[in-house]
This record gives sequence, structure tokens and C-alpha cells, in this order.
Amino acid sequence: MNQEELKNTVFQLLKNIAPETEPSQLMPDESIREALNIDSYDALQFIVALCEKLDIDIPEEDYGKTRSLKSLLEYLSSKVG
Repeated sequence: MNQEELKNTVFQLLKNIAPETEPSQLMPDESIREALNIDSYDALQFIVALCEKLDIDIPEEDYGKTRSLKSLLEYLSSKVG
């Protein structure tokens, strides 16, 4: 899966979690949770959805690596190949 496919998957899953938002407008270093006003429950649902969709495991100690779009995509790239 290339970077663009990963980004589209992230945007799709974020849109499912927060349908009233526009994830594609996220700046690379912006906090996803703050920018999209996602609470901790929805953030966890997003992580679970990512794990299921990409067939990966994101351990709790790595959640900090998923804070911004840039760090999330870098992290996911390392996990999916």
C-alpha cells in the first residue's frame, strides 16, 4: 500500500468516526483529535478501525505516534511494509 492509499484509508476511517468533519483538510503536523474535535472514545474507535482495515496491531504505547497526520502516515508505512 503506497502513501496515497494509506492517506485515503485514514481519511475514509476518520470520516466514518467524525462524519461532520473534513479530514482531507488536516495539516500534516496538526493534532488529528484537536483539529477534528474527536474525543478519546472516537480516537480509540479510529485506532481499532485502522488495525482491522490494515490488518496490523498498534500497541497502546504507540498511540502517541498517531497524533498528527504526518506521524500517523509514517508509522503506518512502517507497519504495512
